[in-house]
Amino acid sequence: MPDDSRLHVTELGERGQRVVFCHGLFGQGKNWTSIAKKLTDQHRVTLVDMPNHGRSPWTEHLDLAEHADLVAELLDPSDPVALVGHSMGGKIAMLLALRHPELVERLAVVDVAPVDYASGSEFAGYIAAMRALDLDSLKTRGEASEALTEAVPHPTVRGFLLQNLRRDGDAWRWQPNLELLGDELDAVTGWPADELTGVAPYAGPVLWIGGEESPYVSDAYAPAMDALFPRNRRVTVKRAAHWVHSEQPEVFGEVLQRFLEAGATKGSARA
Repeated sequence: MPDDSRLHVTELGERGQRVVFCHGLFGQGKNWTSIAKKLTDQHRVTLVDMPNHGRSPWTEHLDLAEHADLVAELLDPSDPVALVGHSMGGKIAMLLALRHPELVERLAVVDVAPVDYASGSEFAGYIAAMRALDLDSLKTRGEASEALTEAVPHPTVRGFLLQNLRRDGDAWRWQPNLELLGDELDAVTGWPADELTGVAPYAGPVLWIGGEESPYVSDAYAPAMDALFPRNRRVTVKRAAHWVHSEQPEVFGEVLQRFLEAGATKGSARA
């Protein structure tokens, strides 16, 4: 676990507006690398490992508002950013924009809404399976994949989770703080409305990018989205579920690039 209290970042590009990416649960900043590289001709890009993930430090509690403040420490009001967040990282990005609007010029939220979700059982199952893996007897990553197959049958999701498995000398270890994530998962699936008492809606342009096959951004959540982010536009990406940017990277990249260049206006669209 890193000793540095600051979050781990990777920087790409040397000119243009700064774009900061916040990954979702079980992710790492480097998950955005291929999309980020396509932006570096016109943007400086920062890929952030969220708290309790990747090479960033672990925290005592899972508090999305506090995590948003940690990301805010990386930013400067003299250089407001375009902020992009997926899933858990999308909630962190939304909270940052609401609590520190001077740091965020525009916001793109990927497949999550500012609401409490009824259940995180799918994610809880992943955490339980990862924690149950016998790392002491594990010899290869292939063995780990085989051991997780019953709990995580989708090979793409399983491969995504296994990116968090690291060789440390002769031993294996998980990079995320699985114990904390499992014990306090409700903080990820919930929405900390109490942390926003007296906070004004975010006035900047907002783009919501949702997967057509995902339930996380639906018309039922539009009132909550509109109340906190009145200048929002929604885009639904066809043939994509929750990991929109991984399932339809070309479409996602085009939609994001358009938003970065032109901003967003109220409305909805399908891509």
